[in-house]
Amino acid sequence: MTEEKEKKKVVALLSGGLDSQLAIRMMQEQGFDVSAVAIKTPFCDFDCGRGCGFEIRERADDLNVNLKTVYLGDEYIEMLKHPKHGIGAGFNPCIDCRSMMFDAAKKHMEEIGAEFIISGEVLGQRPMSQHGPALRTIEKESGLVGKIVRPLSAGLLPKTDPEKEGLIKRENLGMIRGRTRRNQLDMAKEYGIENPPNAGGGCLLTDPQFGVKAKDLFEHTETPTINDVDLLKIGRHFRLDEQTKLVVGRNKDENEMIKAIALPGDILLEARDNMGPIS
Repeated sequence: MTEEKEKKKVVALLSGGLDSQLAIRMMQEQGFDVSAVAIKTPFCDFDCGRGCGFEIRERADDLNVNLKTVYLGDEYIEMLKHPKHGIGAGFNPCIDCRSMMFDAAKKHMEEIGAEFIISGEVLGQRPMSQHGPALRTIEKESGLVGKIVRPLSAGLLPKTDPEKEGLIKRENLGMIRGRTRRNQLDMAKEYGIENPPNAGGGCLLTDPQFGVKAKDLFEHTETPTINDVDLLKIGRHFRLDEQTKLVVGRNKDENEMIKAIALPGDILLEARDNMGPIS
């Protein structure tokens, strides 16, 4: 009896969105053992039920992949103070952010002895981080030149090391470009992926209104804390002077959150005799 050949390992960046799920299915179809890495940041918590809340653990179970969660906290905030490659239309440092994510995936790749990393990125889908030069910059910044395979668009991109080494074949790779989802939705049906998530990006930093609040925070605070970031997600924000900001709760839930987030040095304002917002 011949022994079953051990599958080669790859690491996938799993956002929970449709594209990353399809990338995993494509590699599984080609016989790879896929492990997933999901990245949390102070601005993207996939358990929050909003933004990028794609029920990621359930998605990993459906895909039959092991899931490792990596949290980028203080180091992410530090990067946001001076993103090397700038920000987008909101306050989104997409190139620096993706580089950090791939660096985390690289560490897991080395830990488990995987051959390369895959992602669901689609050429031309995102204006800041998914055009050719940006993709190459991300590979260089994360130390992964030739080691990132983007299965949905790889047929349109230069050959990667796995392709040169014969681990994958170009005829099995996609040639998807742009923002249309027609091809992905057709593939989802073929792979039996039910209720594919919407295409909208989940990062709060891409939201223009949130971006204004985030920019104000980083302009007036030398080193923002996780508490500061949590406050950005709730209430109405008013800049009173260079050192003072007022955050007003818009409903009962936000009032309770403001009370929970407030630190000992903060001033908490609450109506004494009437129902109303907490600030």
